[in-house]
Amino acid sequence: MKLYLLILFSIFSIITSIVLSDCSKPEKKIKIAGSTTVLPIVQAAAEIYMDNHPDISISVRGGGSSIGIKSIIEDLIDIGNASRKVNIKEKELLNKKRNDLTETAIAKDAITIIINLENPVTNLSLYQLKAIFTGQITNWSEVGGYDTEIIVVSRDVSSGSFVVFNKVILDSLKVKDNAMMLASNNAVATMVGYTPGAIGYVGLGYVNKDLNIVSIDGVLPTPETIMNNNYKLTRELFIYTSKAPKELAQDFINFVLSEEGQQIVEKQGYLRIN
Repeated sequence: MKLYLLILFSIFSIITSIVLSDCSKPEKKIKIAGSTTVLPIVQAAAEIYMDNHPDISISVRGGGSSIGIKSIIEDLIDIGNASRKVNIKEKELLNKKRNDLTETAIAKDAITIIINLENPVTNLSLYQLKAIFTGQITNWSEVGGYDTEIIVVSRDVSSGSFVVFNKVILDSLKVKDNAMMLASNNAVATMVGYTPGAIGYVGLGYVNKDLNIVSIDGVLPTPETIMNNNYKLTRELFIYTSKAPKELAQDFINFVLSEEGQQIVEKQGYLRIN
């Protein structure tokens, strides 16, 4: 009996020692959140980075550019993804926090106008886009399409894509009241793909074979028109950190900007920044 208890005690001691040893190890984690446009790039990069660094854990979630920027300002995450630059209100919050951010461009993108495959329209002017999304044009027959209602699908207001689209296309006017305001690029692409009369916009990486791309004033989002900024909705994609990012966060950023990281950018359907 004494021998049995001694064995049990020895096993318990070994297990306790292992557990305490693991608990004493510093956790190596990177928390990332924000833009759903940037999301596929960072997710793919995180998977490869973790394969190369088994001791590091990276959590990545969406939520929109506003969530990413606000969360990094409030020090809730290590990296905030955004498809737009910091706005005035966020700068005011930074001042209150006596904080500052480091902005890093990681890719070039184009907000792409998408319609259903059944829709024959191939081009819209800036004026027509503005009129459609503000509700002045409500039927596809008014722009050379079938006699059917236009269903407007937009990103929600926390989205960086919404901010850029609203500024460039709508002149900061309000999107029509019955527009569908969706929380992610994927949701917009899916809705437009299943809805014959729908029109929406997504990041370049979310365009697929189930969607038609509409040119703006005769210009399609191609690598050439994006790189020379001839396409009206060209933009850069960013990741934000605190002014002095943690060593792990900076190492991950360096990886995204590396040759391997920029190849990941291209595989996700975007254009490299360098």
